[in-house]
Amino acid sequence: MTAVAATTTAPGEPLALYRDDGPLARALGPLLGGVVRVPGPVLMLAAVVPLVAAIALTGDTASDGLAAAVVAWAVLAGGAAAGRPLGGRVRWTVPPAVRLLEYAGLLWLASLDGDAATRAAFVLLAVLAFRHYDLVYRLRFQGATPPRWLGDAALGWEGRLIALWLLLALDLLPAALWVAAGVLAVAFAADCVAGWKRFGRDARPLHFDDEEDEAA
Repeated sequence: MTAVAATTTAPGEPLALYRDDGPLARALGPLLGGVVRVPGPVLMLAAVVPLVAAIALTGDTASDGLAAAVVAWAVLAGGAAAGRPLGGRVRWTVPPAVRLLEYAGLLWLASLDGDAATRAAFVLLAVLAFRHYDLVYRLRFQGATPPRWLGDAALGWEGRLIALWLLLALDLLPAALWVAAGVLAVAFAADCVAGWKRFGRDARPLHFDDEEDEAA
């Protein structure tokens, strides 16, 4: 029997991949993860709570300073979580917590600029959802992952939060969101199509020898 050889992955690695960390989170992980001896899921909870509190208490009236503080804390706590071992029964909660942090954070920051920016942010979120769907299913069915340079170019979840705050502070929304959504949509879709074409070209069908043939 012949089959396509898949890339083997250690149990914790898919969860780390699904975080979609950028260069900054990967740098903060070893730097802070060894100092803050707290489980990754707890760190992610600590990263999310201030954001949820700010959204609940201030809505779309938060100041740029408060937004900056919330983003900075989210990046530091979430980045530290990247350096903690992904073990325990609740390790599966880390990727969803990162997605909640990123998606809710992006929408909240955009809402501080008004309805037009919020609409653009929803388009960007659709593009990012495609990216995260691709991360999961390419690994599941191909045993492969998108190239790291593409994730780095997209800045990772932490870089996107920081970038959106900067764009908000510089009054460049919503135009910059539309541009970012368009560029990332093209890049993610092109890489996805290329990856699946390579997989289809290199794959070999499974072949099972018939027992009668073996007996002959």
